Amino acid sequence: MELKAFKNEFVTSLSLIYDEAEAQQLFYIALEEVLGWKRVDFIMKTPFQLDKEKSSEFENVLKELISEKPIQYIFNKAYFYGLDFYVNENTLIPRQETEELVEWILNTIAENPSKTWRILDIGTGSGCIPITIAKMAKNVEVTTLDISEKAIEVAKKNAQDLGVSISFINQSILETEVLDLYDIIVSNPPYVRNLEKVEIKNNVLIHEPHLALFVEDDDPLIFYRKIVSLAENSLKSNGYLFFEINQYLGKETLDLFNKHFTNVELRKDFVGNDRMIRGMKV
Repeated sequence: MELKAFKNEFVTSLSLIYDEAEAQQLFYIALEEVLGWKRVDFIMKTPFQLDKEKSSEFENVLKELISEKPIQYIFNKAYFYGLDFYVNENTLIPRQETEELVEWILNTIAENPSKTWRILDIGTGSGCIPITIAKMAKNVEVTTLDISEKAIEVAKKNAQDLGVSISFINQSILETEVLDLYDIIVSNPPYVRNLEKVEIKNNVLIHEPHLALFVEDDDPLIFYRKIVSLAENSLKSNGYLFFEINQYLGKETLDLFNKHFTNVELRKDFVGNDRMIRGMKV
């Protein structure tokens, strides 16, 4: 199979699911994973005849993408904050909005570089939040908590692969009564209401773990209220609580924070949606 011809077949086959730019990006991700080529290699080295083995690999990737399986799950790899994370269907795929939340936390830590910050992440998933913080900021002690044993297994692998030491707790935050004392508590909890499923693409709806995504329509802030109540006793004086939030519930989340914390700030993400919030305990 000639590679340029396959690229045309690849992009055309995905045209009903993705726009052309997305389909081309998926092709170049597959190109790097299957052949180890960058985009410039495709320009410089084609025409190029794929052997039978590589043709089969590309075809299998295409079949899985047509079934709307995320490419991150196909190759068990997601990029976050310049780092490679192992992911599978037991964890959410790390997203760019969450990178902005991590950046905000790292900037907060950098304001006091002589201090050792004790940090708790609630909702481990792939470990992208706690591991990135531990990797990028050396003056931290990081603990992370998740209800899913399988998610913790993934996060432990990522911590080992990326050379960081963090502590893991396997328990439900909704059933947690007491936490240790921390300087920062951060969470990206489930916040998508069931009524919002109509807005979600099948590659997310079918493949990503619903436990980490969805909350009931009649109580969408259940995790936020619980974590806020715990943080009131578990944050040190002048400690911070950070959340990633539902873009449609910015006002409601802000109201919750204003009842319990000071110096509350709600920030928008890179596309202009309400996405993250920080409050301080006096």
